[in-house]
Amino acid sequence: MPNLLAITGSPSAHSRTAIVADHVLRRLAHSGFETGHLSVRDLPAADLLSARRGEPEIRRALEAVAEADGLVIATPVYKASYTGLLKAFLDLLPQDGLAGKTILPLATGGSLAHVLTIDYALRPVLSALGARHVTAGRFVLDSTVERGDGPDRLRPEAELDLYQAVDEFADALRSAPAAVLTTTP
Repeated sequence: MPNLLAITGSPSAHSRTAIVADHVLRRLAHSGFETGHLSVRDLPAADLLSARRGEPEIRRALEAVAEADGLVIATPVYKASYTGLLKAFLDLLPQDGLAGKTILPLATGGSLAHVLTIDYALRPVLSALGARHVTAGRFVLDSTVERGDGPDRLRPEAELDLYQAVDEFADALRSAPAAVLTTTP
């Protein structure tokens, strides 16, 4: 089964974006995928902002991306775009850092006015980094993510829509051609 990594770009410790990503990972793990979660906010800020790729935590994060077959890239919408925190991390990837990978982009926000963030802000960057296939992403309204005393959850209509995107992503991963190993003389 493919190895999947969710990368969340929210600076908040109580992030709705992370809740959405965790729902996605549980669905994928239940389908038999190996999953992991990288919260960019947990990386050392000075190393991230100074592009110190060789520092241990940054290096491990970049290696996790390189080893993943598929990525879930999740961000809240700030100022009609993905977060600067996510941008700082994506800037550390090599120019072809997403080559051969299938990507599911997700965004969360307070208004449907930001629904095009995925297509006009995030998708071009993912494509520029060489993603093999960027599946149809989803925008999840903050109001549909319920936090409280019990387990965090999504309202049923949001969960149904999100799971449709997750299932399409899983199908794309399963149908992806196997990596071809080549040797250089």
